[in-house]
Amino acid sequence: MKFGPAPLSQALGAILGHTLKVGVRVLKKGRALEAQDLGDLEAAGYREIVCARLDPDDVREDPAAQAIAEAVAGPGVSVAAPAAGRCNLFARVRGVLSVQQRGVDQLNLTDEAVTLATLPAFTLVAPDELIATVKIIPYAIARALLERATELARTGPPLVDVAPLAPARAGLVLTRLPGTADSVLAHAAACQRTRMERLGSSIARELRCAHEEAQVAACLSDLIADGCSPILVLGASAIADRNDVVPAAIVRVGGVIDHFGMPVDPGNLLLLAHHGATPVVGVPGCARSLKPSGFDWVLARLVAGLAVAPRDLQTLGVGGLLAEVPSRPQPRLGEQPAERQTRVVGAVVLAAGSSQRMGGENKLLSLLGGRPLIAHVVDALLASAARPIVVVTGHQAADVRAALAGRAVEFAHNPDFASGLASSLRVGIGAVGAAVDGALICLGDMPLVTRDHIDALVRAFEAAGDHSIYVPTHERKRGHPILWARRHFAEMAALTGDVGARGLLDRYAAEICYVEVGDPGISIDVDTPAMLQALERGSEE
Repeated sequence: MKFGPAPLSQALGAILGHTLKVGVRVLKKGRALEAQDLGDLEAAGYREIVCARLDPDDVREDPAAQAIAEAVAGPGVSVAAPAAGRCNLFARVRGVLSVQQRGVDQLNLTDEAVTLATLPAFTLVAPDELIATVKIIPYAIARALLERATELARTGPPLVDVAPLAPARAGLVLTRLPGTADSVLAHAAACQRTRMERLGSSIARELRCAHEEAQVAACLSDLIADGCSPILVLGASAIADRNDVVPAAIVRVGGVIDHFGMPVDPGNLLLLAHHGATPVVGVPGCARSLKPSGFDWVLARLVAGLAVAPRDLQTLGVGGLLAEVPSRPQPRLGEQPAERQTRVVGAVVLAAGSSQRMGGENKLLSLLGGRPLIAHVVDALLASAARPIVVVTGHQAADVRAALAGRAVEFAHNPDFASGLASSLRVGIGAVGAAVDGALICLGDMPLVTRDHIDALVRAFEAAGDHSIYVPTHERKRGHPILWARRHFAEMAALTGDVGARGLLDRYAAEICYVEVGDPGISIDVDTPAMLQALERGSEE
């Protein structure tokens, strides 16, 4: 291929090097010039143009890119039609991206004209997600180069493939020390169930036992006999050595320890083992929350049926320092208690209003299914992991307190409740305490909000990411409660009037995570006697 200026008389069939406007026409770069194009260029005063003139053995950029893309792609990958020298590759299925890094490097080292870029290896990808792209840099390449590149791409396993997730029946062992709260185990188990569900799988069996070798071994034997795979063991105390309780229990039942530790933080203290064909993972303590960690990387590979060898773990160091690490305590400054290994979420229940649309009756005290309306919201929170729960009172404060008698909640009174919602929000945020990482702002007149709604928001918050506000939705309609990260507390406390935090939702729209839930209870509030009667009839049916 010859690239450079050429007289129009020699440019028929050549590839235009740069976009040109000729009268009302725009001739785009990469266009194969036709006789009409040359006539228009001459009429516009051009005598020569910058173009690429192909040699007989040259292959145009688009077919070359497509040929290499098809050579690169495995059965889990689809190849799109090429354009402008680029050919994109997409995942056919949901699964884990498999990339042969050495082969990709060799392909890119073949010649500067040929490039292949991919997502990071072992990324969890969705169907039709862009995973790689082939780009031919010049307008054409020599056929010999194309043949060399495609032959290299076809040597060995596919350079780019997607291993589909296969539904797995995982087993989970949770151990406890004296004094370990049931709520801690329940939250840890819920996080593992969520992880497996996200991978299209499930925790088939969950067993709990004392943090003792014999008891852990008995649980492992039970799960192995039941055919659970993989088996996850989350100890009440982090694994400190290959001879610690969890690895010793694995060896006791005939398992083999493959590797202990990985250069990913959080996730350093992961233990990889196997019993026959069954992978067994000593789960690091960071997995008690849904924050991304090295454990997630390993678990996705196992569910996709990919072998995980010690070297696979040892080569994860580049990129292994995850983004959320700076917010964690510094190493060796003292272990956190198990209850503090997850992000702490409190709740503020706004219950100070005067219920003007209810005809003088305080709707929060009205009975629904035999319980005061406010009790439905509070009981859903008490069933969740949210603590502390602060109920902001105002109108008929003593009666609201009496309606919640015996429930483990805190009360904060707002003497200025008549000024609007913002004053109650300010009181609640001030009372929820400095120990929480975020707070659910709940309306006291929404009796159909459930523990499942609340847990879905908390799980999303645990996963962190770039979001700081978590809003439930049903069929694209937003609802309540809304979970706010602590960074918004100061602005919330400065609000005035009766619009609450609506303006902050607009201001920080880019930081909102919408969490889809399975029913409309998040958008149903009780404002009128008719609405209360309708809900009462529904509860009786």
